[in-house]
Amino acid sequence: MGVRCHKLVAEMLDKTAMIEGDFWHHPVPKVDALETSDLSDRRRFFNREISWLQFDLRVLDEAANPEVPLLERLRFLGISGSNLDEFFSVRVAALQSLVRHGVTKHSVDGLTPQEQLDRISQVVEQVLDRQQAVWRDIVSELAKEQIEILSLAELKKREMDKIEEMFMEQIFPVLTPIAIDPAHPFPFIPNGEFALALELERPSDGRLLEALLPVPHQLPRFIRLDDTAKGKVRFLPLEALMELFVPRIFPGYEIKSACSFRILRDSDLEVEEEAEDLVREFETALKRRRRGVVIRLEFSSGAGTGIRDKIFEELEAESSEIVTVDGLIGMADVSEISVQERSDLLFPTYRPRVPERVLDHEGDIFAAIRHKDMLLHHPYETFDTVVQFLTQAARDPDVLAIKQTLYRTSNQSSIVSALCEAAEGGKSVTALVELKARFDEAANIRQSRRLERAGAQVIYGFVDWKTHAKISTVVRRESDKLRTYTHFGTGNYHPITANFYTDLSLFTCDPALGRDATKIFNYVSGYAHPSDLENLAVAPLTMKSRLIELMDAEAEHARAGRPARIWAKMNALIEPDIIDALYRASQAGVQIDLVVRSICGLRPGIKGLSENIRVKSVVGRFLEHARVVCFGNGHGLPSQDARVFISSADWMGRNLNRRVETLVEITNPTVHAQIIDQVMYANLSDQAQSWVLQTDGCYLRHNAVGDQQPFNCHSFFMETPSLSGRGQAGRDGERRLKS
Repeated sequence: MGVRCHKLVAEMLDKTAMIEGDFWHHPVPKVDALETSDLSDRRRFFNREISWLQFDLRVLDEAANPEVPLLERLRFLGISGSNLDEFFSVRVAALQSLVRHGVTKHSVDGLTPQEQLDRISQVVEQVLDRQQAVWRDIVSELAKEQIEILSLAELKKREMDKIEEMFMEQIFPVLTPIAIDPAHPFPFIPNGEFALALELERPSDGRLLEALLPVPHQLPRFIRLDDTAKGKVRFLPLEALMELFVPRIFPGYEIKSACSFRILRDSDLEVEEEAEDLVREFETALKRRRRGVVIRLEFSSGAGTGIRDKIFEELEAESSEIVTVDGLIGMADVSEISVQERSDLLFPTYRPRVPERVLDHEGDIFAAIRHKDMLLHHPYETFDTVVQFLTQAARDPDVLAIKQTLYRTSNQSSIVSALCEAAEGGKSVTALVELKARFDEAANIRQSRRLERAGAQVIYGFVDWKTHAKISTVVRRESDKLRTYTHFGTGNYHPITANFYTDLSLFTCDPALGRDATKIFNYVSGYAHPSDLENLAVAPLTMKSRLIELMDAEAEHARAGRPARIWAKMNALIEPDIIDALYRASQAGVQIDLVVRSICGLRPGIKGLSENIRVKSVVGRFLEHARVVCFGNGHGLPSQDARVFISSADWMGRNLNRRVETLVEITNPTVHAQIIDQVMYANLSDQAQSWVLQTDGCYLRHNAVGDQQPFNCHSFFMETPSLSGRGQAGRDGERRLKS
C-alpha cells in the first residue's frame, strides 16, 4: 500500500516518505516550526470547509483503491458524490448567503466568506476531476468483469426493437415533456434532480422547439438491459435512454442539440423560533427547501448556447454557480448500480454477532443487563439487540414506562413499531422526536404522527436546539421496587445505518445513570434544569466545560511529572475552545492521539504548540461514527485507572453549544477495559485504513513495508467479540490487543 497525499491544488509529498498509521507502536514524528505558537494566531486552525473536502478525497481514494472489491468501489464513489452534494447544499449555500448580504466576518482560521469560496472553488475542481477519472477507471474495470455501462453508440441495432418496447412500457408513461415558450411556464426542478434540455427542429417545416424533459427520480438512474450473453450485465443511463427516444416523445422532431443539467439548491431550513405549531412549521419549511435558491447548476457538455442561456436566466443563477461537467452528472447515483449475483465483486457477507450473554439468558435482555453492564459495538454486534430491548419492554407486563429519543430513524422503523405497540398496550410512552435532523425531517414528521395515533406522548424538544442525545429508558416493576434500565448510544436509532456505521451501545441498570437519563428527558420536555447530575455531562450546559476541565487536569498531571495522555475518537473536531485546550495540554507535555474521521480544524505537529498531538482518519468498509474520549488521569494510557467516556457529540460548535448531547462516564470495569483495550487500541493501531494528518494539512496514508499484512481494525472487530458481551461459552477466549 503506497503513500497517498491529498492537498490543495494537488501538491504531492515525496512518494518515498514513510508515514505510520499505527500510533501505538511508532513514536510521535518530528515536528514543524510555525512562525508563532501563540494561541491567538489564526494559523493554528485548518479551514473547516477545506477539511471537509479533504475527507471527500479520502473517500474517493477508497473508490480508486484496487484492494477494495470493484462494486464496493462504486459505493465509495457514490458516497463521495453524496458528500459533495451535501457540502454545496449546506456549507457553500451558507457562505454564498453571507457574501450576498455583504458579511465579511472572518472564520476562525482568518478567511472571509468570499476567500473561503475562492479556496473551495480550487479544491472542488480537484475533487470533480478526480471523481470523473475514478468513474472512467471503474467503468473500464467493470467491462473486464462483463459488467458494461453503455453509451448510445454502443447499442446494437438488432436489439433496438426490444429496448424500445421496454422504454414504452416502463419509462414513457412516467415522462412529462415540457415545451419552453410563453404558453408554458418554466418548470420547477427540485433540489438534486436533473433534466434533459433539448433544441429540436421539425424537418417538415423547419419549425424550432426548445423543450425540457425532467428525469423522473422515481426511476432507476441506470437501467439494466436484458443480458445478451450468459454472465454479461449491461446498464444504460436513464437520460441516455430518454434521449434515444426523443422522436417518440416529440413526434416529427429531430434533435439539434441535447444536454443534461442538474440543480443543487440551498437546503438550510429557517424556522420561526416562536412557531405555534412546530410540526406544521417544519412541513412548510420542507416545501421551501424544494424551492430553495439555486447554488449550483451543472451542465453536461454539448449544451446549445440558446437553451443554456434561457435555463440560466429562468433559474436566476449566478455565472459563478454554473459548471460544465465533462463526464457523468450526479455521481451520487452510481451507488444504485447493483449486481448482487456478483458476490465476488463485493465485500464478503458479514453477519453481526448476537451477544453471548444475551443468549446465556435465553434472550432475556433485562436479565442480561442485570447480570452486568453491557457495551455493544455495532455493526459487529447486532443492532437487533437494541430493537429487542424495546420490543421486550413493549410486551412485558411489568414494564410501566418507556422514554425514547429519536433523532434519525428509518421509514419502517422497528423502534417506532415497538413504541407504538407499548403505547397501544397501555404503557406510558414518551417519544422525543427531533424534527430538525437534517434531511430526515420529513421521515420524523411521519413517525411522530404515527406515534401520536398510537397514544404515545410525543415531544419535540427545543426550537433553537437540536436534541441529538441517544437515550432510552425502561421503567420496570421488580418485586416491591422500580428498576430503570437505560441505553446510551453514540449513534442513531436507525436499523439501516446501524449495518455500516460503527457505534457503541451501553446497556445498564445503574440507578445513578437511570436518574440522570430521566432528568435529561425532563429537561427537554419541561425545561426542568437538570441539576445534580451524578454521572452525565450534558450539552449545551456542562459538557464543553467538563471536557476542558478534564484536559486541563491532564495538563496538571504532566506538569507534576505524572504520566499524562489523552485518546479521543470522533467524526469532527472544529470547536475552537476545545482545540485550544488540547493545545495547552500538548504544551504541558500531554501525549494526545486523536482519531478524527472527517473534518479536523486542529493543526498537529507544531513545535511549541501541538508537537505532542497526532491525528489520524480511519476510512474503510464501515463508517467510523462512535465518539469516545479517554484521560490517563495521572496513570497514562492504557490504564484501568483512566477516566473513560462515550458521547453522542462531536467536538463541534453546534454539538457543544447548540445541541442537547450527553457525555457518559464508564465505571463498569469490563466495559472500561473493552473501550481501552479493544475499541481505542485497535483504532490507534490500524494501518490498513489510516490516513495521518500532517502539519501542512496533507493526509498521508500508512505505508506498508514489504509483504507485511497491515493491521485492519474493522477486520479485528469482525473477528473479535466485545469483552462485555461475552458469555459463559467465551469466557476463556477473550481477545484484547492490550492485556
